[in-house]
Amino acid sequence: MKRKAYLYIMLAAALWGGTGVFVRILIADGFSPIQIAVLRVSVSMVLMILYLLITDPKLLRIDWRDWGYFFGTGILSLSFFNICYFTAIQLSTLAVAAVLLYTAPMFVMLLSVLIFHETMTRSKLMALAMTFMGCVLVTGIFAGGSAAISPLAILTGIGAGFGYGLYSIFGKFALAKYDPATVSVYTFIFGFFGIVPFAGMHSVVPLLLLPKTWACALGTGILCCILPYLFYSKGLAVVEPSRAAILATVEPVVAAILGIMFFHEMMTWPKLLGIALILAAILVLNRKTAPQSMPQSESV
Repeated sequence: MKRKAYLYIMLAAALWGGTGVFVRILIADGFSPIQIAVLRVSVSMVLMILYLLITDPKLLRIDWRDWGYFFGTGILSLSFFNICYFTAIQLSTLAVAAVLLYTAPMFVMLLSVLIFHETMTRSKLMALAMTFMGCVLVTGIFAGGSAAISPLAILTGIGAGFGYGLYSIFGKFALAKYDPATVSVYTFIFGFFGIVPFAGMHSVVPLLLLPKTWACALGTGILCCILPYLFYSKGLAVVEPSRAAILATVEPVVAAILGIMFFHEMMTWPKLLGIALILAAILVLNRKTAPQSMPQSESV
């Protein structure tokens, strides 16, 4: 059961890794990061509602007293994360933006200890340290010159990580009561209404009439939003949030490969080492050893 859940989470992360390709195309065509976020979320929301209306309408029913869960997953997580992430892509590269996004496990792990009282094991702490160092190497902070990433790119990338991490926290509460499809569709609904008032979509009406725009919108909406959110929610229903967040760090590897393939982005040795550390963190986290709690004096 857990192995299948791990695969769901890693498949979701791989699909999320393709987001930057569509974002780069839309930015080049004249869309702002917030307008791209609206396109992505609106396509996901409409298609998901239609799908559930046809297949299982009862999954659209929720107790409105639980609105806080979806305010968290939709506005505090999805809307905020998309705006920050797409801005980071605009200011840096697909690889750098995706790896900065994966500061998320640090936020998730710390919040999970506080909120869910998860045990901070040695393997989790080691994986966390490796993930952090991998992020540092990929940003090129120590490289200086043209290789270094701007402070705003780093700030928005880390903001994306924080917003992304919040989905694991709020989603865990929502999934205790609702089906993954229900959590996903209401995440899209709340996310849409949280972001569309600030997007100024009237300024890109001519671009909305182009077939390429809708091809990218469908790509980022279906392949990089609906499917991965469903897969991740299925996995998160079984796997603890901190472990899920680190498993999902396969995303920056996919993003880096796609950035090289489609946009000829440079891949330096420090960046490769950073990606390797992130992948190694996944292996450390999933070693088949009995978890040992950190001694009280060493806990975070």
